[in-house]
Amino acid sequence: MSQRTPVIAGNWKMNKSTSDARIYVEELTGLVAGREGVEIIICPPFTCLAEVNAMLEDSAVRLAAQNMHFKESGAYTGEISAGMLKDIGVTDVILGHSERRAYFCEDDESLAKKVTAAIDADIRPILCVGESDEEREAGSTEIKLEQQLTQDLAGISAGQLTGIIVAYEPIWAIGTGKTATPQIAQEACAFIRQTLAGGFTTAAAAQVRILYGGSVKPGNITELMTEEDIDGALVGGACLTASDFARIVDFGR
Repeated sequence: MSQRTPVIAGNWKMNKSTSDARIYVEELTGLVAGREGVEIIICPPFTCLAEVNAMLEDSAVRLAAQNMHFKESGAYTGEISAGMLKDIGVTDVILGHSERRAYFCEDDESLAKKVTAAIDADIRPILCVGESDEEREAGSTEIKLEQQLTQDLAGISAGQLTGIIVAYEPIWAIGTGKTATPQIAQEACAFIRQTLAGGFTTAAAAQVRILYGGSVKPGNITELMTEEDIDGALVGGACLTASDFARIVDFGR
């Protein structure tokens, strides 16, 4: 692990009512109070964001949304803009999660617009990239990652790149119980950094935090975090229990 400040983000996906969220946040903030040297982010569903923001007022835990639209306003039924998220205290937003790409047909063109819109609203993007099992078996992992990074970040500068988080999430390891070995995860994250250096500058790429996402648990986080280019984790199922998420946050203790 490098000198870049680690980031542990918990993606709740479509889980937890507002009342569930209150209980969870109260427990989590107690468990991680005073933690230093790690950035903690939680990503509740839209319905919980305002309530959770109020509960995080005296906490260092950051608040992320799971998606957003690239337009500021308009006739886009069911969508939420970056400005709306900013207004209720959101600091970060997940963009391009594999489930959004697969189930809602999000493409790289729309994601490039979302990345730009988030930056313009002073919300930090957490851009997700990753390959499918079929792409991995075909030896196309690097081709897929380069394509996603090049297209999704097409509208930003090297200066803006340093304010973005990239999450490598191999689709074959999400919610399957399979985890990329630390070596596999490191190889992909190193390639991501190399691609960013080629598309922007080496100095900018060196500052980008790259997270691993894919069946991260308390039992495997420490080994993953020993790798040079893995700067944290985007946690799915294991973040739904506050005590488990806190154990992941405490990976170095």
